Amino acid sequence: MIKTDILIIGAGPTGLFAVFEAGLLKLKCHLIDALAQPGGQCTEIYPKKPIYDIPAFPEVLAGDLVTNLMEQIKPFEPGFTLGERAETIEKQDDGSFIVTTNRGTQHHAPIVAIAGGLGSFEPRKPPLENIAKFEDKGVEYIIKNPEIYREKRIVIAGGGDSALDWAIYLANVAGEVVLVHRRNEFRGALDSVEKVAELKAQGRIQLITPAEVTALNGTDKLEGITIQKKDEDPINHPCDHFIPLFGLAPKLGPIANWGLEIEKNAIVVNNSLDYQTNIPGIYAIGDVNTYPGKLKLILCGFHEATLMCQSAYQRINPGKKNVLKYTTVSGISGFDGSKKEAPKAVVKSIN
Repeated sequence: MIKTDILIIGAGPTGLFAVFEAGLLKLKCHLIDALAQPGGQCTEIYPKKPIYDIPAFPEVLAGDLVTNLMEQIKPFEPGFTLGERAETIEKQDDGSFIVTTNRGTQHHAPIVAIAGGLGSFEPRKPPLENIAKFEDKGVEYIIKNPEIYREKRIVIAGGGDSALDWAIYLANVAGEVVLVHRRNEFRGALDSVEKVAELKAQGRIQLITPAEVTALNGTDKLEGITIQKKDEDPINHPCDHFIPLFGLAPKLGPIANWGLEIEKNAIVVNNSLDYQTNIPGIYAIGDVNTYPGKLKLILCGFHEATLMCQSAYQRINPGKKNVLKYTTVSGISGFDGSKKEAPKAVVKSIN
């Protein structure tokens, strides 16, 4: 039985930052994640994708953000149960919870914080007859390491931010980038659409619209695709990799059966106070929750994690007053006794 103060389900950026905020309150955290390593989507789906809306970072790669968060929480020595999915939850007589994973690992905590992002993901696959044959043999739904596409012939299908962003990125890596979309209009950010148009004008991206990929060609591995452009004959286009980026279908998984109030595949929380669910002691933070005005941003998840930890402290220590101390004044003390001291103020007199 693993015992902790706050059991965090989901080791993405929001869950990791919750460890830091809890650590400042001397609360111990343990994290469960179905993935084999911390980081959530940032590690598993787009580690090399730049993020632009993290304060003080004009640009940071998703994987580097996770690395920095892991370094930030190191003094607080969190525990991890990785490669296992939180399966069941049982409320105890004292109000605490026992969470058991699909492999039978049990965790006991007075507080459970669900930080599972959008849940588990399955890629939305195009309806191509033999697509399964070429998976991992030229067909990829997620780009983990852009270097495998260096000097290769790439075809990307899709019209959202992910398709546009990767087309722009791979234009500096691949030997050829073709972007296929069934409409002339794109759903992505305007600056990304303009950048793709600019790269097209430079001859660095080939844009084929309105069109769809209708067939995959090859024997042991992908050798080419068939593109059907509206009112034209099919085009057989040679390529090394086909990357359909039609989004990911999220699923809450077993958490959906825990008696929580669910709305449109997200957990309803009280955002006027502490992001607690309809079950006292269970919180939901980050993309997994919903409330009026919710924005699915990492930045917002950090804020929610902070308030959740303050509320959790009060539940664990009823009646005990917690005086908020800024880290610029108090420094950071780890559970191992180490401490990063805040710099002392220098007072100068003017005579």
